[in-house]
Amino acid sequence: MGSGRQDADGACLLQVQPAQGYAGNVSPELACQWWQAGQAVLIDVRSDAEREWVGFVPGAVALAWKQWPGMAMNPQFDEGLQAAVPAGGKAVMLCRSGVRSIAAAKRATELGLEAYNILEGFEGDPDAEAHRGTRGGWRFRGLPWRQG
Repeated sequence: MGSGRQDADGACLLQVQPAQGYAGNVSPELACQWWQAGQAVLIDVRSDAEREWVGFVPGAVALAWKQWPGMAMNPQFDEGLQAAVPAGGKAVMLCRSGVRSIAAAKRATELGLEAYNILEGFEGDPDAEAHRGTRGGWRFRGLPWRQG
């Protein structure tokens, strides 16, 4: 076990958790640290509407995994990802809750990138009333974001 700040479950927030089919899962804090240090490209895979309504991360690459209407696959995803991340580079994938970003990380891995899923996503897990934004996530943890 390495040293580092821990979450309520005792998991270290600055360690990579192993994953099947991509490089691993990382906390929002570790993803932000890599991104701000220039060690990874932050890819926001939420839809354009989600980023507009809920907020976005200034400087992240906006590249939807799925798009409205109907949440159809983005046919430009592969091309956009390859343009945003240098060959053999590292990408950290951000979605609403950390689910779509798993699929995006697996696809990025197939394209030859070192790809990670950001746990909890932008909005975190739903609370008892099914509201997001109060139980983890990029925004809740005070990492860089803006509205509008």
